Amino acid sequence: MAEGWEDGWRAFHHGVRVGRCWVGPPWEEPPADALAVVIDPGRAFGTGAHATTRLCLELLQEVEPTSLLDVGCGSGVLSVAAARLGFAPVTAVDVDEVALETTRANAAANGVAVDVAEELRPARLAVMNIALDVVEGMLPQLPVDRAITSGYLDRDEPRVEGWQRVERRLRDGWAVDLLEFRP
Repeated sequence: MAEGWEDGWRAFHHGVRVGRCWVGPPWEEPPADALAVVIDPGRAFGTGAHATTRLCLELLQEVEPTSLLDVGCGSGVLSVAAARLGFAPVTAVDVDEVALETTRANAAANGVAVDVAEELRPARLAVMNIALDVVEGMLPQLPVDRAITSGYLDRDEPRVEGWQRVERRLRDGWAVDLLEFRP
């Protein structure tokens, strides 16, 4: 193995501007006029650069801050950004212990309160940036009335009884949906 391979990925991880937020690594300086969300993904998934994460961040900046449940939190990028945007309380859940540890560390590094949990908790809004089949499987279980969902291609669409799409955005072949539960 080449020397320095353990940190070589850092050369490819750069900050991105999404609306008034900047999401980036701790080794880069955020713009002075941005709401900084500093994320070190470690071994967890999520740097903020992927189109689905950016789409979720766009919608988070446009909905009214409320209680939030981040399902499949990965590195915690959406949880931390939500807390920085005024959402509270913010709960992050994942089945991967590394993701939970990474989210705790990133929340602490950003000085925000994120409750990292292994079980779903009631909230007004959920955010899920995960595969379509997981989104469809989780929606009926969520103790929320609204959800921002992404992680799937623009040709795909969550179809779950009682959940209606309010808004859809597309970027680079990916989609995000704002859904409401209307029984």
